[in-house]
Amino acid sequence: MSETTAGHPKHQFHLVAPSIWPLISSLSAGAMFGGTVLGLHGHGWILAEVGFMFVLFCMFMWWRDVIKEAVVEKHHTPIVQIGLRYGMTLFISSEVMFFVAFFWAFFASSLYPVGGVWPPKGITPFDPFHLPFLNTLILLLSGTTVTWAHHSLIEGDRKGLLQGLGITVLLGLTFTCLQAIEYGDALFTFDGNIFGATFFMATGFHGFHVMVGTIFLAVCWVRAYKGQFKPDHHFGFEAAAWYWHFVDVVWLFLFLGVYVWGGHGIVPPAE
Repeated sequence: MSETTAGHPKHQFHLVAPSIWPLISSLSAGAMFGGTVLGLHGHGWILAEVGFMFVLFCMFMWWRDVIKEAVVEKHHTPIVQIGLRYGMTLFISSEVMFFVAFFWAFFASSLYPVGGVWPPKGITPFDPFHLPFLNTLILLLSGTTVTWAHHSLIEGDRKGLLQGLGITVLLGLTFTCLQAIEYGDALFTFDGNIFGATFFMATGFHGFHVMVGTIFLAVCWVRAYKGQFKPDHHFGFEAAAWYWHFVDVVWLFLFLGVYVWGGHGIVPPAE
């Protein structure tokens, strides 16, 4: 039975057309991570770099097809959008558990430190009320600007939508630059101590998520500029906003737990 009649779907569901991108993405990711293992063992980074470039290419092409399904082919009906919302909710839930692992490692190491002191001897942690506090204010502000953009979209205010999204992207770039400066001033390294390992893993992966979220919102800005978002049809923007708020909340836990609580002598040295 045909899915459409006279060009119009007979139902509210979208039967996705066969696509080569899942297969190519899997092979590319396998090459990227396999190449990373080879690189860490001194066999060169060529395979990892090629795999990474193909992953980026597949991401661009796959998401381009999804946008085409929504904007050109009009397949993202209300029921399809519900499925997309469930998918994004599950994805963010998996990301939450991803960061739970890093918090678990940090708190387990800090509450029961080797040598009985935390931070470990010889480690000088960051002042949480210097760049980390500034970055906290930046992310909190970005949460308000992306919400402003969302409400502007719902109310049909295109100028407010573009301004709010543009400011949010600039704030995300500012956060990344300040974190790079902070890393450059670090008085400890990733290797050789559990403090550095857990600190850089947790904050580094959060920084990566900020970069991903910034790109996500930048793409939304381009789509908004082209008029692809409507007050009643803009799940792509909603997904970006959810992701950005998730990034904000994770940073608050990082700031309070890793920078403030974890960097100022939770376990004092024995007398």
